[in-house]
Amino acid sequence: MYLQSSRDMETEKWFVSDATCHELYPQPIRDLARRHWTPLLVAKKAASFLVTDPGVRILDIGSGAGKFCLAAGFHYPKAQFTGIEQREYLVQYANAALETTGLPNVSFIHGNFTQADFRQYDHFYFYNSFYENLAYTEKIDEQIEYSTELFEYYSHYLYKQLCNAPAGTRLVTYHSLETEIPTDFHVVHTDINDYLKCWIKV
Repeated sequence: MYLQSSRDMETEKWFVSDATCHELYPQPIRDLARRHWTPLLVAKKAASFLVTDPGVRILDIGSGAGKFCLAAGFHYPKAQFTGIEQREYLVQYANAALETTGLPNVSFIHGNFTQADFRQYDHFYFYNSFYENLAYTEKIDEQIEYSTELFEYYSHYLYKQLCNAPAGTRLVTYHSLETEIPTDFHVVHTDINDYLKCWIKV
């Protein structure tokens, strides 16, 4: 019978509930969770679809404070999860949480997702990080530029990257408007009242 090490148990406590996971972050970051950070249930369901093989590489597009990658990395230790986020202070919080949890299969990159080499990754997770560019939506902060034009540019850029992805590429979207998804990606599963969608490129 497998017995958890004290280190495993220490890490596991952060992923018992969303409330305990949010304790990895200071209060101002916790306050953003309801609107902007992936719920643990969603992270686990998404990762279960994206992790197809040991060593598979998954990119979280607009990873915020890193909650998806941390939760997914905990549940699937043989997969590699990378988050890219344009706000440097959120990457710092993500890395601080990563240091606390000690997950060896998670990493974070500070940068705009347009700087990422999509060829380095097998599958993708997207919790509509472009959405806050629309005028009526809640913002994480006022430190970056927002515009409908940026929403359209980012959506088209991601669309082109996914067009270039090989057949078999998997994508999970959560609360997506689906403007960034090429027609050769087919929905194979939905969950969470259809807010969570699992796609495969044919």
